[in-house]
Amino acid sequence: MGFIEQPRRVVRPGADTTTGQRAASGPVTGAGPARTRVGAERLRVRPEQFLGAVRRLDAGLDPAACRGLADWLKEQYATAFGDIPLGFLATCYLGSPYVDHQLDLTHAIVQHFAPADPMPSPFAAARMLVRTGAYAYVEVYDSGLVLPVLPDGTVVRP
Repeated sequence: MGFIEQPRRVVRPGADTTTGQRAASGPVTGAGPARTRVGAERLRVRPEQFLGAVRRLDAGLDPAACRGLADWLKEQYATAFGDIPLGFLATCYLGSPYVDHQLDLTHAIVQHFAPADPMPSPFAAARMLVRTGAYAYVEVYDSGLVLPVLPDGTVVRP
């Protein structure tokens, strides 16, 4: 008796498990159970003004200036991309002992972190990306999505 290979059903995220056909809900990216849909608007290049604003966090802004920067970034992201990140994580250039800093747009808090300092969730997921030195900053969304931004403003697909 010969072996006859049967066609396999391929199941993809968002697919109908009876037909294997993909649902018309759009692309799904990421890995594991926390899959997040990433629209094309989130992946557009970030303007130089955004990059400069995040770089200014190392300047030791006073609380009022920090709130102003956070409000400006929220408005710009809402207008340009339709979605506002929870905040940003970036390399800190203040010097020892700090290695990275966080801007939380929700509370307009800038916090600098030493290597051993625990990073709050969901920012912890972006920490190793920032430490590579390859990115200008990493956008962190409340869904857990992290979008690394290259120094030229290009967003790296998750």
